[in-house]
Amino acid sequence: MAEASTHLAFDLGAESGRAMRGDFDGTRVALGEVHRFHNRAVALPDGLYWDALGLHAEICAGLARLGTPAGSLRSIGIDSWGCDFGLIDADGVLVANPLSHRDGRGARAADTAFARVCAREIYETTGIQFLPFNTLFQLVALEQSAALRAAAQVLLIPDLLGYWLSGERRAEATNASTTQLLEVHSGDWAWELIARLGIDPGLLPGVIAPGTPVGRLLPQVAEETRLPATTPLIAVASHDTASAVVAVPFEPGTTAAYISSGTWSLVGVELTAPVLSEHARRANLTNERGFDGRVRLLKNVMGLWLVQECRRAWVARGSEPSYSDIVELARRSPVGGPLFDPDSPSLLAPGDMPARIREACARCGQPVPQERAVLIRAVFESLACKYRLVLEEIESVTGSSIEVVHVVGGGASNAFLCQLTADLTRRPVLAGPVEAAALGNIVVQLHAFGELASLAEMRALVRRSFDVRVYEPATDAGRFDALYQRFRRVVMVDLVGGGITR
Repeated sequence: MAEASTHLAFDLGAESGRAMRGDFDGTRVALGEVHRFHNRAVALPDGLYWDALGLHAEICAGLARLGTPAGSLRSIGIDSWGCDFGLIDADGVLVANPLSHRDGRGARAADTAFARVCAREIYETTGIQFLPFNTLFQLVALEQSAALRAAAQVLLIPDLLGYWLSGERRAEATNASTTQLLEVHSGDWAWELIARLGIDPGLLPGVIAPGTPVGRLLPQVAEETRLPATTPLIAVASHDTASAVVAVPFEPGTTAAYISSGTWSLVGVELTAPVLSEHARRANLTNERGFDGRVRLLKNVMGLWLVQECRRAWVARGSEPSYSDIVELARRSPVGGPLFDPDSPSLLAPGDMPARIREACARCGQPVPQERAVLIRAVFESLACKYRLVLEEIESVTGSSIEVVHVVGGGASNAFLCQLTADLTRRPVLAGPVEAAALGNIVVQLHAFGELASLAEMRALVRRSFDVRVYEPATDAGRFDALYQRFRRVVMVDLVGGGITR
């Protein structure tokens, strides 16, 4: 029997971060929250930035709050969103706070990048969908900046935070794949492409696989957190979606898709090889790296960001609805209201989201929702319709049918959206686990110590440890099929939506 052990996962999202303790008894793993904190981009006169130093301070606070006796924590892992990075100078000092992917300047550099290397060649080399905030575009946008001229190295968010804990600089492969600079077959940097784009290859650290020990705590971190300096940091599947997919409780023998539902909704399937066809490129599907050489063929959908920003706008106007209040508003509104493409580029940046959604509905020739209940119902129905559209694109590209949809992440606790997803996709939805990214983070740490030999064993542990809730599609398929067909007409001018296509 495996030895009982405790591991700590830092799972950083665009709205909040959390430190989750994982206790493994040899048969099951239990999760417990140690520390939760806000994470918000900060608008400055020159752009939108992340507070990287604040994130480091919160990670140290989480380590200090762990509550286990000194020496009983076996390891630490960090996962976060993709694409964003910090710039480190030759002395290892942070040059400037990391840009937020919602800053917008990456989109303005797209034409410059495509003039150097055509979109088809970029896709065939990297397999990554074109999104305006990909690291590729961000670096091209910064090429004349003082910050990039001062930089000696680029570190993605989990690698940057891991560097401040351990002093070691690496690029973990799953997050590195989101940059659109990693070669899709070899898993190393696409050196020729990088040079042709005008990006200095020396900026990029060595790539390591998830499950690799990175280093141990620096003396000052150990002193601040009261943890042994020998505590190891493990490079987990550090892209949060990659960690979440590790924890999807796929049943062997079923053809299933996943929706990692949070600020973003990542809708996809897990494959053993990338799909680089012209059909896949036109559909703007992405081939991100997963654990154990897997490929995550997926598309980014705007996700619960729309709800979060609506709530923020309403709070600013003096009301403070909870997320459960917002869901209840949508539930009380009738089926079949206005629809819009949730991946409209106009919805990417922070701002007055209710006003932007009304504008999006008007552009599509839909009734403009004035009441909150109708507007938020439009958000959820449009998201569920977009999920079906992406699933159908994936089926068309792969030639395989999808029988079941697993919803993991925070959205798995939203019973209304899960049922709506089942109704509109016409497939059973299996919801849970909610803290999938943190759980995947923990089980990769266990793998690093040899406790779990394979991805199959990891998922078997997840199934033993956590229940899922099943949502069956409604029997009255007609009204949901009609809603979906109307949605298709709404987005017909741009079926891909939200990306940069050439």
